[in-house]
Amino acid sequence: MRRRQARRLAAVGGRRTGRRCVGTGCHLRLTITCARLTDVSMDKDDVDFGFREPQRPYDSGSQRARVWTEQWVADWLYCPNCANPRLSQFPANTPVADFFCAQCNDQFELKSKQGTFGSKIANGAYAKKIERLNSANNPNLMLMSYDSASARVKDITVIPKHFFAPSIIEERPPLAPTARRAGWVGSNIAIGRIPQAGRIALVSDGVMVDRHVVVEQWNATRFLRDQSLEGRGWLLDVLNCVEAFGSAEFTIDQMYNYVPALSLKYPKNNNVRAKIRQQLQVLRDQGIIEFLGHGRYVRRWRA
Repeated sequence: MRRRQARRLAAVGGRRTGRRCVGTGCHLRLTITCARLTDVSMDKDDVDFGFREPQRPYDSGSQRARVWTEQWVADWLYCPNCANPRLSQFPANTPVADFFCAQCNDQFELKSKQGTFGSKIANGAYAKKIERLNSANNPNLMLMSYDSASARVKDITVIPKHFFAPSIIEERPPLAPTARRAGWVGSNIAIGRIPQAGRIALVSDGVMVDRHVVVEQWNATRFLRDQSLEGRGWLLDVLNCVEAFGSAEFTIDQMYNYVPALSLKYPKNNNVRAKIRQQLQVLRDQGIIEFLGHGRYVRRWRA
């Protein structure tokens, strides 16, 4: 019934607004074009979470896992940015990105691991990663956890590119003079510093998350793409502060407890309290938090 209604709305250029993210604990002020959502026609019950055996044998387990995981994404995943039902694969050994969306041109880098990810993920050259942060083709990051014994996907989380700021990228020590690439400086992505609002589940415990919910969660924070790197960094830091509270409700006085830490991080800013209030106003205007009055706020997502 909902799909038929959406198609009728799309046929006349209609839009649905203000849908609730069922099961996620959030209620965000959004506007989503129905035509985009109905483009994703595959039912989540149709998805096969098992890997296809590669046609050629591989001596290396890591090579086999790479073929497994990349083939699965090409077969089953959609674009969370525009709801295009399929992602296209870049040629092998393309720097930085692995997939792209032919409809919206967003790019995606895939990292896969047997088991769960830690708080940091090794990445490519530090200088190149920092350079690409503010570029249009900076990739979104997909994290796939799989079980090699059963050869099945367990979890996939996508981190939108607008949640990346320089503070998320760590510089690794240069390689030793005896190394083949002596002096090369790599990077780590400190995913532990990314707010929960920026970790969007596509697959959870072997079950595909409702893609309407995924697209809504994605669109809720797309405004971050319009921010400068510094402005984005401030918003992400304030989001992390908001998520650190034990309850969804918090006060401006609680936010002021983070002034010393933020002053150390932004030593050139001489009025951190005003900056915090400014970021809260941006988050309020975007429907991420709600102002309750008398210095009280409530966040609209589950941390």
